[in-house]
Amino acid sequence: MLKLLMVERRSVKAEAAEVAAEKKAAAAAELPPQPPPAANKTAKKGKQVAIVEGKRGGKVPSNVNLLLIFSELDDCFLRASESAHDVSKMLEANRLHYHSNFADNRGHIDHSARVMRVITWNRSFRGYLNTDDGMDDFDSEEHETHATVLDKMLAWEKKLYDEVKAGEQMKFEYQKKVASLNKLKKRNASTESIEKTKAALSHLHTRYIVDMQSMDSTVLEINRLRDEQLHPKLVALVDGMATMWATMRTHHENQSKIVIALKYLDISQSPEYTTDHHHERTLQLLAVVQDWQEQFERLMGQQKNYIKSLNNWLKLNLIPIDNNLKEKVSSPQRPQSPPIQSLLHAWHDSLEKIPEDIARTAISNFAGAVRTILQCQEEEMKLKDKCNDTQDLLTRKNQQFEDWYHKHMQRRTPPDGMDPEGPPEDELVAERRLVVETLQRRLEEEREAYNHQCIQVREKSLTSLKSRLPELFPALSYFASACSDMYGNLRSISQSHNLNGGS
Repeated sequence: MLKLLMVERRSVKAEAAEVAAEKKAAAAAELPPQPPPAANKTAKKGKQVAIVEGKRGGKVPSNVNLLLIFSELDDCFLRASESAHDVSKMLEANRLHYHSNFADNRGHIDHSARVMRVITWNRSFRGYLNTDDGMDDFDSEEHETHATVLDKMLAWEKKLYDEVKAGEQMKFEYQKKVASLNKLKKRNASTESIEKTKAALSHLHTRYIVDMQSMDSTVLEINRLRDEQLHPKLVALVDGMATMWATMRTHHENQSKIVIALKYLDISQSPEYTTDHHHERTLQLLAVVQDWQEQFERLMGQQKNYIKSLNNWLKLNLIPIDNNLKEKVSSPQRPQSPPIQSLLHAWHDSLEKIPEDIARTAISNFAGAVRTILQCQEEEMKLKDKCNDTQDLLTRKNQQFEDWYHKHMQRRTPPDGMDPEGPPEDELVAERRLVVETLQRRLEEEREAYNHQCIQVREKSLTSLKSRLPELFPALSYFASACSDMYGNLRSISQSHNLNGGS
């Protein structure tokens, strides 16, 4: 999420060095650089946190900047992303939602290698296929993935649907034959007609029994997939989610400690004005945070929808199929409490209680803060353009005045023995000079407004960082903690069920 700010710090540092040669622009960041991550946290080699004694005896970090703070935050995001690999492999995710552009030039840390692991881990959900074995590897149930189990169950459900539909049609035909036979008997039809109808009726009944037995086999296979493949996949997913969220909680807690150092940031060390590069990176950051909001909504919504769908399917799965005609047809009884039932019910209820609003609000507030900074930057850049336009106009007018004045003075030089021309021409000079002086005053006013806006942008940016980031990461920590506890409880439920023999 904050990777773009970190990119900005690195790129702008070089840019600021060039600006310093002309206007002594301060360097390296869209917002102030100064102190370190949390106290007692060891910084990277070459960027260690220096601790000095404050006036009241307290220890205050020194000799660090915002770049170091964000590099620590970025490391936490990468480690949190890596913790999701196992779950993503289970779900066959084909994209990652976080990767750092700040993943190079980090001294002794091989950050690029870490990022490449994050990006390329899922090239294949089981690694490269053995070409000698062809597709045989996929035929083994031990290699079934969560998705392939669902696909297989869907195929069997479609088969069951077709069989039930055909069975209903056959039942309808059977009932028509029964009605036809009853009519023949009432009309005292010939024995031959009655026997012929009875034979057709017997044939339909036999076919129905065979089809019902096939249907029962389909039901048994669906139940076997449910209990022997889907349930273990869900248990493994719960276990992976519990581990993932526990790890994410740790990293978000570390980020909460790191951003404590923001309170030591000093506006005097921030850039004097917003460059085009700063503005582009801020715009990019806003896009990333807005995407983060969207992905968070999708994460919560799709989790709930999936578990709700499984619960709804299970309710239908446990309803017995009416597969008899006049006579009973033997059909296997379905267990009314399969192992998957208690897990899905607890999962569904737990997801409804997750305190997602806290994290959602914190992300939204941070997005709003970035949006406000962006708007302030745009106003600043408009004032800068306005100053530049006025400066160009002043330069042209001043040059025009100088050229005119030079020619005018040459023309007004009187011949020998004659008096110079009078006041009217002096008024003309004053009039033209007034145009230039008015533009000069206008430029000074616009520069004053521009400089004031620059200060406002720096102050608002710093204030936003100091308020929103210390609010953001504790909210994420709280949410991750709630998710970790929830999946830990679900893991206990599944383990308890296994210890009790699945009863």
